[in-house]
Amino acid sequence: MKRNSNTMSSNTSDTKFVIPPSELIINEDGSIFHLHIRPEHLADKVVVCGDPGRVDMIASHFDTREVDISSREFHTITGTYKGKRITVLSHGIGGDNIEIVMNELDALANIDFETRTAKDEHRELTIVRVGTSGGLQDFVPIGTYVAAEYAIGFDGVIYFYQDASRVCDNDYTRALEAGLDWKIEGLKPYVVPAPKDLLDRICGEDVVRGSTIACNGFYAPQGRRLRGALADPDLNRKIGDFEYQGHKITNFEMESSALAGLGAILGHQVMTVCTIIAGRKSETMNTEYKGTIEGLIKLVLDRI
Repeated sequence: MKRNSNTMSSNTSDTKFVIPPSELIINEDGSIFHLHIRPEHLADKVVVCGDPGRVDMIASHFDTREVDISSREFHTITGTYKGKRITVLSHGIGGDNIEIVMNELDALANIDFETRTAKDEHRELTIVRVGTSGGLQDFVPIGTYVAAEYAIGFDGVIYFYQDASRVCDNDYTRALEAGLDWKIEGLKPYVVPAPKDLLDRICGEDVVRGSTIACNGFYAPQGRRLRGALADPDLNRKIGDFEYQGHKITNFEMESSALAGLGAILGHQVMTVCTIIAGRKSETMNTEYKGTIEGLIKLVLDRI
């Protein structure tokens, strides 16, 4: 989808601003710095995942392949699935990697690499993250597919961007801070809703619509205590009990909020859907989850 770039914020639509080489790093082969792919390699529909090895699993369903590029933790394959051109890309772990991936995908779509200026027409990408997650409620047991109708950020990434408040559900955010009696100093949570059209397209009766927390770590940020004491040992209980306008917090993972927030800021249709592989309340874990992730991959490829 294309639209006039004037619909974007001033930070992304100023076509007179020439982006210096230190800010937009283009490799000698014309590819973007970290992902190492060129603009022509990118499809309008993008499936992202954390594990580079999962890219081949997803692309195994493709009818054709045209691009297969690996750079660091970023593995990209572009091909076709049932007539749809799709790019599948691994992003690694965490919101910091998502910040790189979202900016570089947007640059590939919306910056002219020759002039180093934003294009006059905005190209909208549809990006769906396929991931694994820990369930926080009894109604999302292991094996459940959960879409992040609301992505809750415990990572702080989008606060470095001017338009953070515009894309957030600020009422939900304030209720969350109050309901959790927030005690983590120097970090404020945020909530970003998924685009309704994309949510409706991906979700059927086989996908639970939830509120997904993305943390900036796997251990203490998700309430796991090993040897380091927790700043708020009661946080997970408060998360489990919290409810806002009928919405319970369903699951933990590490990327959905930065993905949703930056997607909204940059003008793309973005959401996350995960399969539950751990029951945090029941303290159970399924390490053999290949079958459930395969089912989720097929669902997303069919519906994106």
